[in-house]
Amino acid sequence: MPNGLVLVVDDDTVSRHVLVQALTHAELPHVAVASGEEALRQMETLQPALVLLDLVMPPPDGYQVLRTLRARAETRDIPVVVLTALDADDEIARAFEAGADDFVRKPFKPVELIARIRGQLRLRGVVMELEKKEKDAQLVLELTQALASNLDFRGILFTVVQRIAEVAKVDRVSIVLVRGQADVGYVVAASDDQQIRDLPIDLSKYPEIKQVLSSHEPLVITDAQKHPLLEITRSEGGAPTFSSLAILPILYEGRPMGVLFLRAKQTFVFDEHDVALCRTVSNAMAIALRNARVLQSLRDQTQQVTVARFEAERRLRMLQRYADFFESGADGIVVIDNEGHLLFSNPKAHEITAYDEAELRGRKIGELFVEDDSGRARDLRNGFTKGRYPQGVDVRLRRKDNRIITLSVNFNSVLREEGAVVCSFRDVTAERAVEAELIKTKDFLQRVIDSSVDAIISADIKGRVLLVNRAAERVYGISAGEMLGMNVRELYPDRGAVDLMKLIRASGGRVDAYRTEIVDARGDRVPVSISAALLYEGDVVVGSVGVFTDLRERMRMEQRLQQAQEQLLQQERQAVIAELAGAAAHELNQPLTSVMGYAELLKRRLEQGSAVFGAAEVIYNEAERMAEIVRKIGKITKYETKSYVGRARILDLDKASEDEGLAQSTTQKVAQSQAPGRE
Repeated sequence: MPNGLVLVVDDDTVSRHVLVQALTHAELPHVAVASGEEALRQMETLQPALVLLDLVMPPPDGYQVLRTLRARAETRDIPVVVLTALDADDEIARAFEAGADDFVRKPFKPVELIARIRGQLRLRGVVMELEKKEKDAQLVLELTQALASNLDFRGILFTVVQRIAEVAKVDRVSIVLVRGQADVGYVVAASDDQQIRDLPIDLSKYPEIKQVLSSHEPLVITDAQKHPLLEITRSEGGAPTFSSLAILPILYEGRPMGVLFLRAKQTFVFDEHDVALCRTVSNAMAIALRNARVLQSLRDQTQQVTVARFEAERRLRMLQRYADFFESGADGIVVIDNEGHLLFSNPKAHEITAYDEAELRGRKIGELFVEDDSGRARDLRNGFTKGRYPQGVDVRLRRKDNRIITLSVNFNSVLREEGAVVCSFRDVTAERAVEAELIKTKDFLQRVIDSSVDAIISADIKGRVLLVNRAAERVYGISAGEMLGMNVRELYPDRGAVDLMKLIRASGGRVDAYRTEIVDARGDRVPVSISAALLYEGDVVVGSVGVFTDLRERMRMEQRLQQAQEQLLQQERQAVIAELAGAAAHELNQPLTSVMGYAELLKRRLEQGSAVFGAAEVIYNEAERMAEIVRKIGKITKYETKSYVGRARILDLDKASEDEGLAQSTTQKVAQSQAPGRE
């Protein structure tokens, strides 16, 4: 579309905001208005590509705005997508009767709304493109009819350049013709001066024209003041009068006859459409100019054509003896001369081409070929003159009903004495379509196989590798080119391939997730998991296919997991030992404290030096030594554990600190009991 602008018309602020957000996210240029009256005013200046119109609004409502747009010539063709919260089908029908192109119900999905807007924009773009092409076709038809008329040819050329200047909107269009390799050109027509006739110009001062004549390609110069090709002209003081130039070659059979020269005084951008249109006109002009030159020579050839016609009729009578054979042929058969003219055709040829005998006789066979294959006819004719008659040539032919078909053609020179060639053909359109589809399917399957992360190898019944994907190259470390043609036995250690095939056959032609080993390029054994199956054509085994999963990384992961499990088990064992030690220390602490207390009391009540006093002192000292051992164990084990998550146990530091404080308190009490004056 020219600007792609979307005009949003909705009186509801929230709805308008949502619409603007959707258009902004889709990167569609837009302008939003809040009333139908403002929308109609904006239409005069904005010229939007599409109108997004709410139906229910204060007057003028959506229906009135829609009818007004369709009544104006300048807005009649702008696509309108209406928005409605009404579910009634008659309201939708009313909107379409008023001229709506599409509708979206509220609340809407932004994705659906944008899709409908883009669809209408594309449709409008196609319509505009068709209108442009129709105008171009009308212009080309108008100019070609003028060039083909029998009126004054000079006047016709002036009319043509004038019309091109109007359509392209440039200041001057002229036709410059050349003769051979001469350095002089002749301006035969100019759009701004009807009196110019055969004005000679020095082509050395027009390097742009010389380049187009030598390259046979159009040349567009947007800024003549800066273009390097015109540097010589500017240096000689001849500043270009025009700012922008477009030069198109006038070619006939690949040879330049002159140029079509478009010039604009102001900077002008020649788009591809303008250049293509002018190129079409220049091609038609080349034919007209050639016709003007050869008109007299055509008259001279009239007598020669008459003689040739009589000769062709004589040759046709000679070919009549082959008619019965041709009539019964299952293939299409035509007879052509060395120049490619059709002399005879059988009924099957009429059925295939949809032309009758009269329509085919005398035509050049190349005229029936599709344009892209037209050069094939010329090559065939050149080959006939050198005695080359190809077999099984595919050509595309356009039938009378314009349907394009593919023919498989064979040529033969059985009528060499008459200078004629027999051409037999049959319609292979369906076969070629199937072949193309099979090729596409094969390519797709190959891409699927190559994208697999698992290695895939297929072999024939003799064990020769026929298919290898990229994953197989990585696993084996061998390129696909080297693996193709190898025997699969070379890819397994020992008798691995034979054993695997026996297992597949014993399992009914298929085996899944079978662990085995293969041998890579370095001779190392690689553990793999393979799923393999036999390939059948009908009931006959023709090969096998295997899908390999490299287990090296999986085995490394399993090993690391096992090591982690062993470490965890060891830690759990150590935790159990620590827990037992802590429990033992906790349980021994209290009785030892009691023993020490009672031993201290006995020592106070017994006489020092007595045997019983010595025994009590021994008990006290041994209990104290045992308590020291328990305290050391407690420091190591933190005395106690507690529940953490589930059945897991961790050390209870708080409890340990409490126990340690308790022990200190007990020790202090014992010490105080030993002080004088205390029992």
